Amino acid sequence: MRAFFEKAKRLNQRLNWSLLLGVGFFMLVIASVVRGTYWVSDWLVEHKDAQIKQLTVLGEPHYTKEADIIAAIKQVDLSSYFELDVQSVHSQVKALPWIAHVSVRKQWPDQLQVYVVEHTPVAVWNSDLLLNEHGEVFQAQSDLVSAQLPQLYGPEGSEQEAWQTFLQFKDMLDVNDFKLVSLALSERFAWQLWLDSGIRLNLGREKIAKRVQRFIDVYPKMRAPEGAAIDVIDLRYDIGLAVSWKYPQEQEQQSKSEA
Repeated sequence: MRAFFEKAKRLNQRLNWSLLLGVGFFMLVIASVVRGTYWVSDWLVEHKDAQIKQLTVLGEPHYTKEADIIAAIKQVDLSSYFELDVQSVHSQVKALPWIAHVSVRKQWPDQLQVYVVEHTPVAVWNSDLLLNEHGEVFQAQSDLVSAQLPQLYGPEGSEQEAWQTFLQFKDMLDVNDFKLVSLALSERFAWQLWLDSGIRLNLGREKIAKRVQRFIDVYPKMRAPEGAAIDVIDLRYDIGLAVSWKYPQEQEQQSKSEA
């Protein structure tokens, strides 16, 4: 019986030590947290006036000058590193005409990094806007583009459909040595194509890919009247097509006589 009480006493002592160690560790953690909180508070007070002193523009802007990007960034208050509104910087830079995507990052102690990606123009939309490679419309100076861009026309909201259709027919025609330079979708969803030779193809609304293929198959067999050139080919038929001719020399002479 005595052995039992001694064993219980030793167990109780071990439990007391465990409890004391646990409480001691807990108090140490609390003290560390409190001390850390005071340290952070003191550090924030000490650095509350930290300013952005270095701006870095990353990416490879081609149409947008770096000075314009920096000017847009400086529209935002840069006087405090901690209070700087990153979203405002993003909005200011994104508002520049050629900018498609923006990423803004602060880097301690005094740096602001802005990464930009520009639109890649692939076509002119309705004469005064531009399309990027995703078929998204944006407004910028088209005269900055060195390459001759195709001209696309269509109702508002049809930009992506028009661009995908252009790519489809461009590939079909390129294989057969024709160059597509313009495309139009009417309000009634009828399609027209223009080739670099000046030929216009009326495709209508249905089976337009088959109608383009019909033009490709028939064109080598067509014979123009003397002095004539193809003006319009109407493919809006289930079978066959209709051709309108133009006479460039006669039109030129008429223009000279009217002048």
